[in-house]
Amino acid sequence: MHLKLISPRMGRRMSMPSGLYSGVKQLIVGVNKMNSTEPHYSQKRYEEIVKEVSTYIKKIGYNPDTIALVPISGWNGDNMELSTNMPWFKGWKVIHKDGNANGTTLLEALDCVLSPNRPTDKPLCLSLQDVYKIGGIGTVPVGQVETDVLKPGRVVTFAPVNVTTEVKSVEIHLETLSEALPGDNVSFNVKNMSVKDVCHGNVPVDSKNDPAMEAADFTA
Repeated sequence: MHLKLISPRMGRRMSMPSGLYSGVKQLIVGVNKMNSTEPHYSQKRYEEIVKEVSTYIKKIGYNPDTIALVPISGWNGDNMELSTNMPWFKGWKVIHKDGNANGTTLLEALDCVLSPNRPTDKPLCLSLQDVYKIGGIGTVPVGQVETDVLKPGRVVTFAPVNVTTEVKSVEIHLETLSEALPGDNVSFNVKNMSVKDVCHGNVPVDSKNDPAMEAADFTA
């Protein structure tokens, strides 16, 4: 999910980051700084932004009917909770494959975001962000689980350096886990491995189940 805030003064010139082209499935648009329009909290200016943004997001592959567009003021908190400054705004409505949703505030829109499916049935893949040596614990890689499940006792191989080790423990924010699922950013302690053996960009995989391979070239 991606939340994008737009200034009525800037319009779409600052509206859409490159992240929209890299797998973002759900989008919420907050038309921010409504308190700075002329006149303040201008319905006309909001509707101009909605028309412009709706046209643009349709061009890049989104269905505007699935996106909540909410006029807000982060400075004053308007439509974070229901605002009395924009009585003309009758709320947003979105259409999801799992049913429709509607509301008035930005927080309500966030609450209606659908949880993504976690691909636990695919071969293990973890994007390694860094590796630390922690006194009294040992070598601790840190990264995000992309697919499958990471848990203590699991043997993983770091591609492409082909270093194999066993996971001793898995944590999120110092909380010990029995297993980590796709989307979890974790630290995990491993056996008999130095911080010099692996580095950022290596990929922990299951060497016996469709492991990641080093490519000589690829087509983007």
